[in-house]
Amino acid sequence: MTSITSTQNPGIKDLLKLEKSKVRKETGLFIVEGYREIKKAAASGYHLKSLYVCPRIQNAELQDFTASLQPDEKIEVSEHVFSRIAYRDNRDGLLATVVMQHHRLEDLEPAGNPLYLVVETVEKPGNLGAILRTADGAGVDAVIVCDNRTDLFNPNVVRASLGCLFTTKVVQTTSDKAMAFFKKQGILLYSAALQNSTDYYKVDFTKSCAIVVGSEADGLSMAWRHEADRVIRIPMHGAADSLNVSVSAAILVFEAVRQRNSR
Repeated sequence: MTSITSTQNPGIKDLLKLEKSKVRKETGLFIVEGYREIKKAAASGYHLKSLYVCPRIQNAELQDFTASLQPDEKIEVSEHVFSRIAYRDNRDGLLATVVMQHHRLEDLEPAGNPLYLVVETVEKPGNLGAILRTADGAGVDAVIVCDNRTDLFNPNVVRASLGCLFTTKVVQTTSDKAMAFFKKQGILLYSAALQNSTDYYKVDFTKSCAIVVGSEADGLSMAWRHEADRVIRIPMHGAADSLNVSVSAAILVFEAVRQRNSR
């Protein structure tokens, strides 16, 4: 196992470059930090390129877990180095570079009674991560991220998803391609918007459908509203006219789950 004690090490400098989206796309690598997240990545078949380990801040259980992993290389780092490469204040002492996986619309095989969650032009990594966590909890068939304005492999997405980026099938595509796919598959579109809409709990989510939510700043585009089989809304009773997009997605998706479980 290689040992690094200096933040000036060329390998550490290359690792820190992965903070930039451009470098992540060029290398096909991204950073995953923490026991829970790395465990989900490995269990979901993601390839671990490098594993950075700080033994001084690991307990016996974590050391056993580290020994069970089989990355291309394991690198032991000092506590000082780990504090430099870590994105958060954790005591796991584990950080990995992981090879990206990309899913395509063509990879989806709608069967039975699928439930999809579509997110258009999401901007904040934390919101996208929270949406992926919701999707995992609800057991949706896939999350379709359309015309995204944030990097799916941003460390904040991984962290906010609690590793559910790895347990949920995520497709990145354009809105036009997604709408064409759903139309071809006969999947109903329920688009969330305030104008000319129906309260969400009055809509039948038990059929094959996709729930569509829009960006934090602009909401849902007119294209998704026009193509929708139903435009739905979450009634608001206070001064605010909308909810955070991750909260809205959770409310709508779990209403669909409730209806499906009540049949």
